[in-house]
Amino acid sequence: MSGLKCMMITACPEVARLAEDCGVARIFMDQEVLGKAQRQAGLDAHQACHSLAEVAAMAAHLRRAELMVRLNPLNPRSPQEVESALECGAGRLMLPMFTRTEEVRQFQSLVRGRVPVTYLAETPAALVRLGHWLPLLRPGIDEVHVGLNDLSLGLGVGFLFEPLAGGVIDGVARELATAGVEWGFGGVGCLKGSVLPADWILGEHVRLGSRWVILSRAFHGGAGSLDDLRRRVDLAVEVRALRIAEGRWRRAGAERLEANHRRLAARVFEIAEPPASPAGQLDLSL
Repeated sequence: MSGLKCMMITACPEVARLAEDCGVARIFMDQEVLGKAQRQAGLDAHQACHSLAEVAAMAAHLRRAELMVRLNPLNPRSPQEVESALECGAGRLMLPMFTRTEEVRQFQSLVRGRVPVTYLAETPAALVRLGHWLPLLRPGIDEVHVGLNDLSLGLGVGFLFEPLAGGVIDGVARELATAGVEWGFGGVGCLKGSVLPADWILGEHVRLGSRWVILSRAFHGGAGSLDDLRRRVDLAVEVRALRIAEGRWRRAGAERLEANHRRLAARVFEIAEPPASPAGQLDLSL
């Protein structure tokens, strides 16, 4: 299997052009605002809204990378949102926060096959019903991305990587592989300075057969210009380090990948459920 493909969220054309040069395959722009701030209050998650003018400016500057625009969940303005994004040059659209197969059908009726679609499976209902709506997708064209932030909220767990650690994504991966639909999950940070090592997360992408990952803000720091980016991080160096680490995992055998999963799961649950202090423990004696 070929390597992971990376996408980056940015509204700065200069930063996007550098990302292209570093091998980033997709620029991700975000117009989702409905309900997002309320759902993700307190989370360290992307919540900026990119304007149509910014989308158009990005489309005019990109040379190789695909431009994907995440719209709002289906709502009365969805027909206009779809048309506006396409008129501004979106090469792919993303549908977030859907729960029902009918929403997939409705979105497809709006897009009418003009561009590929990535379905952001980030609700428990979307994953439970995966087998019902997955046959509506076009293998090799449409994709699925499993969104860990909102999925963890929907499942009522406290840390976004718990669905990965608990094996929730394993069944999803098998079903998507059987259907021949490309997919990805979550995001990944730089190899240095993470509470949960990015290297371990890369191992999970390889183990599960994921094809797409979002480069986190650690790769660009929210830079609004090329000079700003260069003051914050050396993007080329960080992406290269990611590729080297990915290559090590692709050469690893199944035993090492499974051992990495167990190690990651143990660390995730340590973070999510730290041991209670003696003073905070319940007395369960009879």
